[in-house]
Amino acid sequence: MRRFLPIALLLTLAACGSSSSTNTTGADPSLTRRVTANAADEEPQQLYALGMQNLRARSYARAVEYFDSIEREHPYSTWSTSAKLMAAYTEYLRNRYTEAIGALDRFIQLHPSHRDIAYAYYLRALCQYEQITDAQRDQRQTTIAMASLQEVINRFPDSAYARDARLKIDLGRDHLAGKEMTVGRFYQRQGLHQAAIGRYRRVVEDFQTTNHVPEALHRLVEIYLNLGLTEEARRNAAVLGYNYPGSDWYADSYALLVAAGAEARGERSGFVSRMLNKIF
Repeated sequence: MRRFLPIALLLTLAACGSSSSTNTTGADPSLTRRVTANAADEEPQQLYALGMQNLRARSYARAVEYFDSIEREHPYSTWSTSAKLMAAYTEYLRNRYTEAIGALDRFIQLHPSHRDIAYAYYLRALCQYEQITDAQRDQRQTTIAMASLQEVINRFPDSAYARDARLKIDLGRDHLAGKEMTVGRFYQRQGLHQAAIGRYRRVVEDFQTTNHVPEALHRLVEIYLNLGLTEEARRNAAVLGYNYPGSDWYADSYALLVAAGAEARGERSGFVSRMLNKIF
């Protein structure tokens, strides 16, 4: 995804490559020093070409210097606006997400009708998304990233950016569900059953499309059997069997019910019993 640039900027990059006489495979050190020291005397197109040249050479810090110099020395040129976006993109490549987000916020505020405004929103969402940590940690960043991705979908629903944002939101939801499961397991080990039930129920009710739901249902079966609430355990096992009949979690839940004698009720009819015997 780090190679994903909007079409307009790719065309600009190609134009810069053809108009510049400098080496396109790497930055010319002497020219870099001269332009950095005398940016006000250089044409913005040349500065932009050198910024792109350094970007291709992965000299990101130098590329940002060139792009920033255009905005500083030639703020009213036609190159300045694109330079703002390219500076943000380059900061993103450097994993300097705070700087990239700040630059993108300014770009969005100043150029709400720009042809690449959709990309600006998308890149800002990527900066948030790539800061998501593992499920063992605080998931506040996941929530922020999902909100930014949803904004891309809401504003540009038919774009390629929206399609990718939807995929990333699904992954973000999986992160959030994973966090709930981690906390739920901790509460369960501590014997804090009601707290654990709350976490598992949230996974089942709020994150139904994630792969954590089968385990959450199984954990509910475990807890309810431990509390002596056999009907609640059977009900959750039934839901598990109906939706995930081939799951190992369903097999484990059924085994628990058999061991607890909950499978033998005298009557073997009814929805719950049929679900419990769907596979076995």
